[in-house]
Amino acid sequence: MPQVFPRYANVLTWVIIAGVFLAANIGGVAAMIFARSPYATHSQLMLTQPVQFSHAHHVNGLGIDCRYCHNSVEDSNYANIPPTKTCMNCHSQIWVGSKMLEPVRESFRTGKSLEWERIHRLSDFVYFDHSIHVTKGVGCASCHGRVDHMQAVYQKGTLLMEWCLDCHRAPERYLRPRDQVFNMDFKPEDLQQANGKPHTQATLGAELRKKYDIRSLIECSTCHR
Repeated sequence: MPQVFPRYANVLTWVIIAGVFLAANIGGVAAMIFARSPYATHSQLMLTQPVQFSHAHHVNGLGIDCRYCHNSVEDSNYANIPPTKTCMNCHSQIWVGSKMLEPVRESFRTGKSLEWERIHRLSDFVYFDHSIHVTKGVGCASCHGRVDHMQAVYQKGTLLMEWCLDCHRAPERYLRPRDQVFNMDFKPEDLQQANGKPHTQATLGAELRKKYDIRSLIECSTCHR
């Protein structure tokens, strides 16, 4: 029986198989890189807001506490966006003629809320409770970054599941005393251990994890209910 395929057919077959395998691997790696990119996760993205609000000015410059505007974070599952009245508590007295603040004054006059663009948007299938994280000693900066240095707030973390699990697997790396949760400048070495030595994050975190009875919750049902 005459030979149907040329002698190099076997080599060509293996080259094709290797090429398909290589392409699949490259495609998989590319997909993983894309899924973690700022484009896909919206991290580092600065959105256009109805009013140019600077957290750097209000938090760092003026020393306004996070809870003055986001007053539900300690006892609610979400961080509220403040009503226009909160802005007008100050701006009915200062910068009353600023053109930049005209949308705020218009909102206050008409009673129509400003339409802020949401920065941190979790998927619908994810359950997240702000209050429990605050109560357990997770600082604002741990998730939101140093907003006191941001002229325009942006999403610092990826909000991917692996980002959440990084903390849930070893929460002691991010814990601080409850009275320091809203302190953007907090440093563990500013506190002393029982032996008089400055704390490190490792020593402080281990102490607070035990004190606050914090478990490492990584079960699916913790966040997906």
